Amino acid sequence: MPFTIGFSPCPNDTFIFDALVNKKIDTEGFDFIPVLEDVETLNQHALHSTYDITKVSYGVYPSIANAYVILNSGSALGKGVGPLLISNQEQDFSSIDHFPIAIPGENTTAHFLFSMAYPHAKQKIFLRYDEIESFVAAGKGLGVIIHENRFTYHQKGLVKIIDLGDFWEKKTEGPIPLGGIVINRKIEKSIQQKIDELIRKSITYSFENYPQLSDYVKIHAQEMSESVMRKHIDLYVNDYSLSLGEAGKQAIVSMMSVFDKEQEITSGFSLFVD
Repeated sequence: MPFTIGFSPCPNDTFIFDALVNKKIDTEGFDFIPVLEDVETLNQHALHSTYDITKVSYGVYPSIANAYVILNSGSALGKGVGPLLISNQEQDFSSIDHFPIAIPGENTTAHFLFSMAYPHAKQKIFLRYDEIESFVAAGKGLGVIIHENRFTYHQKGLVKIIDLGDFWEKKTEGPIPLGGIVINRKIEKSIQQKIDELIRKSITYSFENYPQLSDYVKIHAQEMSESVMRKHIDLYVNDYSLSLGEAGKQAIVSMMSVFDKEQEITSGFSLFVD
Protein backbone atom coordinates (compact mmCIF):
# COMPACT_ATOMS: atom_id res chain seq x y z
CA MET A 1 0.00 0.00 0.00
CA PRO A 2 1.71 3.26 -1.12
CA PHE A 3 1.65 6.55 0.76
CA THR A 4 3.20 9.87 -0.21
CA ILE A 5 5.33 11.39 2.53
CA GLY A 6 6.76 14.89 2.51
CA PHE A 7 9.71 16.01 4.61
CA SER A 8 12.66 18.37 4.36
CA PRO A 9 16.20 17.49 3.19
CA CYS A 10 17.56 18.74 6.53
CA PRO A 11 19.57 16.19 8.55
CA ASN A 12 16.98 15.84 11.30
CA ASP A 13 14.27 14.78 8.83
CA THR A 14 16.43 12.50 6.69
CA PHE A 15 17.76 10.95 9.92
CA ILE A 16 14.16 10.29 11.05
CA PHE A 17 12.84 8.88 7.78
CA ASP A 18 15.90 7.13 6.30
CA ALA A 19 15.05 3.65 7.60
CA LEU A 20 11.37 4.06 6.73
CA VAL A 21 11.62 5.19 3.10
CA ASN A 22 14.65 3.01 2.34
CA LYS A 23 13.13 -0.06 4.01
CA LYS A 24 15.94 -0.61 6.47
CA ILE A 25 13.14 -1.68 8.80
CA ASP A 26 10.18 -3.94 8.03
CA THR A 27 7.50 -1.54 6.74
CA GLU A 28 4.87 -4.29 7.03
CA GLY A 29 3.57 -4.05 3.48
CA PHE A 30 3.51 -0.24 3.30
CA ASP A 31 5.46 1.66 0.65
CA PHE A 32 6.43 5.28 1.26
CA ILE A 33 7.03 7.65 -1.65
CA PRO A 34 9.22 10.49 -0.33
CA VAL A 35 9.00 14.08 -1.55
CA LEU A 36 11.71 16.37 -0.15
CA GLU A 37 10.94 20.09 0.04
CA ASP A 38 11.75 22.99 2.34
CA VAL A 39 9.31 23.27 5.23
CA GLU A 40 7.42 26.32 3.94
CA THR A 41 6.78 24.55 0.64
CA LEU A 42 5.50 21.57 2.65
CA ASN A 43 3.26 23.95 4.62
CA GLN A 44 1.79 25.23 1.37
CA HIS A 45 1.18 21.71 0.11
CA ALA A 46 -0.48 20.79 3.41
CA LEU A 47 -2.96 23.63 2.93
CA HIS A 48 -4.10 21.74 -0.17
CA SER A 49 -3.84 18.24 1.38
CA THR A 50 -1.27 17.25 -1.25
CA TYR A 51 0.52 14.46 0.63
CA ASP A 52 -0.81 11.59 2.74
CA ILE A 53 1.81 12.22 5.44
CA THR A 54 3.91 15.35 5.77
CA LYS A 55 6.21 17.41 7.93
CA VAL A 56 4.72 20.81 8.75
CA SER A 57 5.43 23.77 10.95
CA TYR A 58 3.21 23.84 14.01
CA GLY A 59 2.52 27.44 13.06
CA VAL A 60 0.40 26.25 10.12
CA TYR A 61 -1.45 23.49 11.94
CA PRO A 62 -4.57 25.51 12.89
CA SER A 63 -5.18 26.01 9.16
CA ILE A 64 -4.93 22.29 8.32
CA ALA A 65 -6.35 20.65 11.45
CA ASN A 66 -9.58 19.72 9.68
CA ALA A 67 -7.59 17.64 7.16
CA TYR A 68 -4.65 16.28 9.17
CA VAL A 69 -4.06 14.73 12.59
CA ILE A 70 -0.70 14.93 14.41
CA LEU A 71 1.36 11.76 14.79
CA ASN A 72 3.10 11.09 18.10
CA SER A 73 6.44 10.34 16.40
CA GLY A 74 8.69 12.52 14.26
CA SER A 75 8.20 15.94 15.83
CA ALA A 76 10.80 18.61 16.56
CA LEU A 77 10.25 20.08 20.02
CA GLY A 78 12.63 21.11 22.74
CA LYS A 79 14.17 23.85 24.81
CA GLY A 80 16.93 26.02 23.40
CA VAL A 81 15.92 25.11 19.84
CA GLY A 82 14.15 28.30 18.81
CA PRO A 83 14.76 30.41 15.71
CA LEU A 84 17.34 33.21 16.04
CA LEU A 85 16.92 36.84 15.02
CA ILE A 86 20.24 38.02 13.58
CA SER A 87 21.93 41.14 12.21
CA ASN A 88 25.13 41.91 10.33
CA GLN A 89 26.39 44.22 13.08
CA GLU A 90 26.16 44.99 16.77
CA GLN A 91 23.86 47.95 17.52
CA ASP A 92 20.90 49.02 19.62
CA PHE A 93 17.93 46.83 18.74
CA SER A 94 15.56 48.04 21.46
CA SER A 95 13.19 48.80 18.58
CA ILE A 96 13.26 46.96 15.27
CA ASP A 97 10.09 48.38 13.72
CA HIS A 98 12.00 50.32 11.04
CA PHE A 99 14.10 47.32 9.93
CA PRO A 100 13.14 44.99 7.08
CA ILE A 101 12.94 41.47 8.54
CA ALA A 102 13.51 38.35 6.45
CA ILE A 103 11.43 35.41 7.71
CA PRO A 104 11.51 31.81 6.44
CA GLY A 105 7.86 31.61 5.34
CA GLU A 106 4.57 33.09 6.42
CA ASN A 107 3.23 29.79 7.80
CA THR A 108 6.32 28.78 9.76
CA THR A 109 6.60 28.49 13.52
CA ALA A 110 9.52 30.93 13.18
CA HIS A 111 7.07 33.58 11.93
CA PHE A 112 4.66 32.74 14.75
CA LEU A 113 7.38 33.12 17.41
CA PHE A 114 8.73 36.30 15.84
CA SER A 115 5.23 37.81 15.79
CA MET A 116 4.77 36.98 19.47
CA ALA A 117 8.02 38.72 20.39
CA TYR A 118 7.62 41.64 17.95
CA PRO A 119 3.89 42.14 17.32
CA HIS A 120 4.35 45.60 15.78
CA ALA A 121 6.96 44.71 13.17
CA LYS A 122 5.62 45.70 9.78
CA GLN A 123 8.43 45.25 7.24
CA LYS A 124 8.36 41.48 6.88
CA ILE A 125 9.88 39.80 3.85
CA PHE A 126 9.28 36.08 3.35
CA LEU A 127 12.24 34.15 1.91
CA ARG A 128 13.41 30.55 1.74
CA TYR A 129 15.25 29.71 4.96
CA ASP A 130 18.56 29.22 3.11
CA GLU A 131 18.43 32.71 1.54
CA ILE A 132 18.22 34.63 4.81
CA GLU A 133 21.89 34.64 5.85
CA SER A 134 22.83 36.24 2.51
CA PHE A 135 20.04 38.81 2.90
CA VAL A 136 21.39 39.84 6.31
CA ALA A 137 25.06 39.71 5.27
CA ALA A 138 24.27 42.07 2.37
CA GLY A 139 22.96 44.66 4.83
CA LYS A 140 19.38 44.45 3.54
CA GLY A 141 17.89 44.03 7.01
CA LEU A 142 17.54 41.59 9.89
CA GLY A 143 16.71 37.91 9.54
CA VAL A 144 15.11 35.01 11.38
CA ILE A 145 17.15 31.85 10.88
CA ILE A 146 16.31 28.18 11.43
CA HIS A 147 17.80 24.75 10.73
CA GLU A 148 21.55 24.49 10.13
CA ASN A 149 21.91 28.28 9.85
CA ARG A 150 21.80 28.33 13.65
CA PHE A 151 25.28 26.80 13.56
CA THR A 152 26.81 28.76 10.70
CA TYR A 153 25.68 32.40 10.92
CA HIS A 154 28.60 33.51 13.10
CA GLN A 155 31.07 32.16 10.52
CA LYS A 156 29.79 34.88 8.19
CA GLY A 157 30.32 37.64 10.73
CA LEU A 158 26.64 37.82 11.68
CA VAL A 159 25.45 38.39 15.24
CA LYS A 160 22.52 37.15 17.28
CA ILE A 161 19.99 39.67 18.55
CA ILE A 162 17.69 37.25 20.37
CA ASP A 163 16.75 33.59 20.55
CA LEU A 164 13.04 33.78 19.77
CA GLY A 165 12.50 30.51 21.62
CA ASP A 166 13.42 32.22 24.91
CA PHE A 167 10.24 34.28 24.67
CA TRP A 168 8.10 31.16 24.33
CA GLU A 169 9.92 29.22 27.05
CA LYS A 170 9.56 32.05 29.58
CA LYS A 171 5.88 32.43 28.74
CA THR A 172 4.94 28.74 28.91
CA GLU A 173 7.81 27.00 30.77
CA GLY A 174 7.39 24.23 28.20
CA PRO A 175 9.24 23.04 25.10
CA ILE A 176 8.95 24.90 21.80
CA PRO A 177 6.83 23.05 19.22
CA LEU A 178 8.67 23.71 15.96
CA GLY A 179 7.43 21.09 13.51
CA GLY A 180 5.56 17.84 13.46
CA ILE A 181 4.42 14.98 11.27
CA VAL A 182 0.77 14.91 10.30
CA ILE A 183 -1.32 12.32 8.47
CA ASN A 184 -4.49 12.75 6.46
CA ARG A 185 -7.62 12.12 8.52
CA LYS A 186 -9.15 10.15 5.64
CA ILE A 187 -6.67 7.34 6.24
CA GLU A 188 -8.07 4.57 8.42
CA LYS A 189 -7.22 5.07 12.08
CA SER A 190 -5.57 1.68 12.49
CA ILE A 191 -3.26 2.51 9.57
CA GLN A 192 -2.51 5.93 11.10
CA GLN A 193 -1.45 4.15 14.27
CA LYS A 194 0.68 1.64 12.40
CA ILE A 195 2.48 4.37 10.43
CA ASP A 196 3.06 6.28 13.66
CA GLU A 197 4.75 3.19 15.10
CA LEU A 198 6.82 2.65 11.95
CA ILE A 199 8.18 6.21 12.16
CA ARG A 200 9.16 5.56 15.77
CA LYS A 201 10.96 2.39 14.68
CA SER A 202 12.72 4.32 11.91
CA ILE A 203 14.03 6.85 14.44
CA THR A 204 15.11 4.07 16.80
CA TYR A 205 17.02 2.39 13.96
CA SER A 206 18.88 5.63 13.16
CA PHE A 207 19.76 6.20 16.82
CA GLU A 208 21.09 2.64 17.11
CA ASN A 209 23.58 3.44 14.34
CA TYR A 210 24.40 6.99 15.48
CA PRO A 211 26.78 8.88 15.45
CA GLN A 212 27.46 7.21 12.10
CA LEU A 213 25.72 9.20 9.38
CA SER A 214 24.01 7.31 6.60
CA ASP A 215 24.57 8.15 2.94
CA TYR A 216 20.92 9.23 2.80
CA VAL A 217 21.53 11.94 5.39
CA LYS A 218 24.79 13.08 3.82
CA ILE A 219 23.62 13.21 0.22
CA HIS A 220 20.77 15.59 1.08
CA ALA A 221 22.83 17.83 3.38
CA GLN A 222 24.32 19.81 0.47
CA GLU A 223 27.71 21.25 1.50
CA MET A 224 27.12 20.88 5.22
CA SER A 225 30.01 19.42 7.23
CA GLU A 226 29.41 16.20 9.16
CA SER A 227 29.97 18.14 12.37
CA VAL A 228 27.11 20.51 11.51
CA MET A 229 24.92 17.56 10.48
CA ARG A 230 25.41 15.99 13.90
CA LYS A 231 24.74 19.28 15.70
CA HIS A 232 21.55 19.56 13.69
CA ILE A 233 20.43 16.05 14.63
CA ASP A 234 21.45 16.47 18.28
CA LEU A 235 19.41 19.66 18.58
CA TYR A 236 16.22 18.66 16.79
CA VAL A 237 15.88 14.87 17.24
CA ASN A 238 15.22 13.87 20.84
CA ASP A 239 12.77 12.06 23.12
CA TYR A 240 9.92 14.25 21.84
CA SER A 241 10.71 12.94 18.36
CA LEU A 242 10.22 9.36 19.53
CA SER A 243 6.98 10.26 21.31
CA LEU A 244 5.36 13.59 22.10
CA GLY A 245 4.24 12.43 25.52
CA GLU A 246 1.96 14.55 27.66
CA ALA A 247 4.45 17.44 27.93
CA GLY A 248 4.85 17.61 24.16
CA LYS A 249 1.12 17.45 23.52
CA GLN A 250 0.48 20.17 26.10
CA ALA A 251 3.05 22.43 24.44
CA ILE A 252 1.25 22.03 21.12
CA VAL A 253 -2.16 22.69 22.70
CA SER A 254 -0.66 25.81 24.33
CA MET A 255 0.48 27.03 20.92
CA MET A 256 -2.98 26.40 19.48
CA SER A 257 -4.50 28.48 22.29
CA VAL A 258 -2.30 31.44 21.34
CA PHE A 259 -3.96 31.32 17.93
CA ASP A 260 -7.29 31.72 19.78
CA LYS A 261 -8.44 28.62 17.95
CA GLU A 262 -7.92 25.94 20.53
CA GLN A 263 -11.61 25.45 21.32
CA GLU A 264 -12.54 25.44 17.64
CA ILE A 265 -9.93 22.79 16.89
CA THR A 266 -10.38 20.50 19.87
CA SER A 267 -14.19 20.64 20.03
CA GLY A 268 -14.65 19.03 16.61
CA PHE A 269 -11.96 16.35 16.58
CA SER A 270 -8.77 15.24 18.27
CA LEU A 271 -5.43 16.87 17.47
CA PHE A 272 -3.42 13.66 17.97
CA VAL A 273 -3.52 10.09 16.73
CA ASP A 274 -4.83 7.95 19.57
